[in-house]
Amino acid sequence: MPTGAYQRRIPAVLAALATLVLPMSSAVSTASPAGVASRAAPVPLAAIPGTAMAVPALAEPVLAAPSPAAARTVSAILIDARDGRVLYAQGANLVRRPASLTKMMTLFLAFDALDANKLQLSDTVKFSRAAANQPPSRLGLRPGAGLTVGEAIRAIAVSSANDVAVALSEKLGGSEASFARRMTAKARTLGMRRTSFTNVTGLPGANLTTATDMAMLSKALIDQHADRYAYFSTRSFRWAGRQLQNHNHMLGAFDGLDGIKTGYTVEAGFNLAASAKRGNRRLIAVVLGERTARSRDRLVAQILERGFNGGEGAPS
Repeated sequence: MPTGAYQRRIPAVLAALATLVLPMSSAVSTASPAGVASRAAPVPLAAIPGTAMAVPALAEPVLAAPSPAAARTVSAILIDARDGRVLYAQGANLVRRPASLTKMMTLFLAFDALDANKLQLSDTVKFSRAAANQPPSRLGLRPGAGLTVGEAIRAIAVSSANDVAVALSEKLGGSEASFARRMTAKARTLGMRRTSFTNVTGLPGANLTTATDMAMLSKALIDQHADRYAYFSTRSFRWAGRQLQNHNHMLGAFDGLDGIKTGYTVEAGFNLAASAKRGNRRLIAVVLGERTARSRDRLVAQILERGFNGGEGAPS
């Protein structure tokens, strides 16, 4: 569907959502929001040691390859960005593919390097043959060509450019594989116990995560890199005579939404980590494994809207 037609449908969807009144508990809902293909039953909450965040209790994670998205329940979680309190969770600890949500961690480490003065926005990122050969989405630079770090970050955050993500990882880590190991190590320091990376793009491979872990990463990005979070709000940017649009069509369509990242592969399904702020309150929603981009956006909009309308995060 053309972007324009898609965006024209969003306001109507959101208007319909405003009429919904679906009861939820203050922690985890037993209701299945409309438009969701299938849901795992909510399970008890357990606090993650050392954090304020609560997650559905599970045994030690087994990072086995997930089955295709079409055969699995949809994972969803809503948290309060202030303290990490879980407001809603369904299938939040199912291990699955992050797709391009992977690039949130790619950029997290780039932001870390900038903050440590190990990297400058004006530095040049050169393209290797491996980077130039990445499949779409991509900027399409040839081997030996380059762009600045600032341009690279924008291309990754806005247009999810796989070739740029690999080139940036090579600059920072020497190789994509080496940088991916650093990403996994960072995930552990953030408490993301069920996440591992073998590439920096989220293209088909062995990357694994959960909705809970992606909510943690979203919160960490906002908390630790607030001055760089605006990259995820950028609606478009111009490159080589082209106007490249952000893949997150909820920007500008949902009140207060200012990020974060979309993702899709056949195995992963349609993923979105989103955050919205209204007044002094910020919420984070993550949906993994939806059947279509439209149903993914509808579910994210629904749980965010109910979160904002429920008082203390408990949708009414």
